[in-house]
Amino acid sequence: MDFSKYKNDLILKKLGSRSGINLISSKEMFNRIKEIPVIIMACNIRIKHVVPGIMKASEELNSIMGFELAKSEGNLSGGYTGQTPEDFVNMLLDYADKYKYSMPFFIHADHITVKDTSEKSVEEAKKLIEAQIKAGYTSYAIDASFNEIPDNIKITTYLSKEIIDNGFGLETEVGEVKSTGQEAEITTVEEAVEYIEGLRSNNVFPQLLAINNGSKHGNYKPGEEVHIDLKRTLEIYNAIKKHNVCIAQHGITGTPLNIIGQFADCGIRKGNVGTEWQNVAHRGLPPELMKKMKMWAENNGKDIKFATKEFKKEIDDIPSEYSQKIMDEAYLKAKEFILAFRSKDSANLL
Repeated sequence: MDFSKYKNDLILKKLGSRSGINLISSKEMFNRIKEIPVIIMACNIRIKHVVPGIMKASEELNSIMGFELAKSEGNLSGGYTGQTPEDFVNMLLDYADKYKYSMPFFIHADHITVKDTSEKSVEEAKKLIEAQIKAGYTSYAIDASFNEIPDNIKITTYLSKEIIDNGFGLETEVGEVKSTGQEAEITTVEEAVEYIEGLRSNNVFPQLLAINNGSKHGNYKPGEEVHIDLKRTLEIYNAIKKHNVCIAQHGITGTPLNIIGQFADCGIRKGNVGTEWQNVAHRGLPPELMKKMKMWAENNGKDIKFATKEFKKEIDDIPSEYSQKIMDEAYLKAKEFILAFRSKDSANLL
């Protein structure tokens, strides 16, 4: 298949001599599927060994794929995974080249967060976006949802310019998605409409809107139930779809597959899966390494995800028997998600 129309000069320059790799901008791709009940999976890659398994499943099922890192996971200083934008993109392209991965995929900057209106916070996000564009990211999520809607609109408008000018995909957010164990207000239809129409008045036209519909980031705690308000999700989608905007679903780890199977009917076109891949990697790491990581996290009073950067070299250099185990489980898990997301043969939609 020829996916050249989904690439631009910046993407072609980044690919260089790597032939057969179909890194694309997500903009036209999400515009193309906006009315088709299919969800494209975007995988947060905290530990690289899951990537070959995800790519294998994507290739086998002819599915478009996204790979992403949030600002907290990977930034100019490496975030808590120890990956700079350049590190992340090169790792993905090296795997795509090594395994002859031919499916269309995009590299997404998840949760470029701006938690307040200070010039420092906004300019920090701008510098990260500039670095991500230079590194080869092709899709962006600006998250100023921590702020009141007028400020959210203002910040998102300012940060979107270079993304829009380069023809890359744009996701925005209203209604902060919380971590497990935290409570948050569900995004209302009125909030979503006010936000999207405010962006449009500033000539900002996102393809995706992330909302709080009850999902949570991270692993659900014992006894904590999954509550996703698909009725509200559909109401928001119906209110904004005239503006060619669909829903991005965050916090999917731990959600039963039968619920995931309903997502596409509610206007959800992008599904983020992150902690699940960390779980897969942790199950396959050498036991002694996992023991050291858990001890480090316990001694420092931190979630184990923060041990990723501390032990990155050891994680990256695990013996092949362990990386193969991780790859095999990631492959099976990715197939489950692709089928639940109805993303099988989605590459044909382009």
